[in-house]
Amino acid sequence: MGTHVDIDPAILYFGTPVVVLSTLNEDGSTNLMPMRCPEPVEGSSVFWLGRTAVLGVGASSQTARNLRERPEIVLNLPSVDLVTQVDRLALTTGNAAMSAAKAERGYVHVADKYGHAGLTAYGSDTVLPTSVAECPVHIEGTISAIHELGEPKLLAVEVAVTAVRVMPDVRLEGHPNRIDPDRWRPLVMSFQQFYGLGERVHPSRLASIDEELYR
Repeated sequence: MGTHVDIDPAILYFGTPVVVLSTLNEDGSTNLMPMRCPEPVEGSSVFWLGRTAVLGVGASSQTARNLRERPEIVLNLPSVDLVTQVDRLALTTGNAAMSAAKAERGYVHVADKYGHAGLTAYGSDTVLPTSVAECPVHIEGTISAIHELGEPKLLAVEVAVTAVRVMPDVRLEGHPNRIDPDRWRPLVMSFQQFYGLGERVHPSRLASIDEELYR
């Protein structure tokens, strides 16, 4: 082939779904953090292992502090329709004493993230942090482990899922516990830019396996 070239990118962020994290502040209010940022001062990304979500979180963030002290969380998954509201959360922090790295990048302290973004708090079922009402998917969970990774300090956070709530219009017809991937349109970030999903491009052999077999 011989067509590849060597590069040294500053970030390795080839595209993951955006997730807005709800965590509980010391005063009982809920902090929101959009996980879509490729830099270590904030969030990184999320991936799933069975019923466990694994989050990459900057150790100096308000979210990290909240999770250490009050280990409950909601993962709110926005659709592409919420891109404006999600973008309003960019460059904001719930920590009034923000790190020098955040200050240098232009972050500002915002105590009321819901009001700032134009979003609505919604009571959760199994955890104390509130959910984002406008997001089609809410995944509630408790923190089962926190691992420190390298320098500058990053955290890998394991979340044990305790409840999943979705808007009815993203469920697969005739299957109350399944998501219809043709109707669910997650917001995706790739190299600091927002994208949505296109149409299904090819039948999947993996889809021949009944999802219930993964329980």
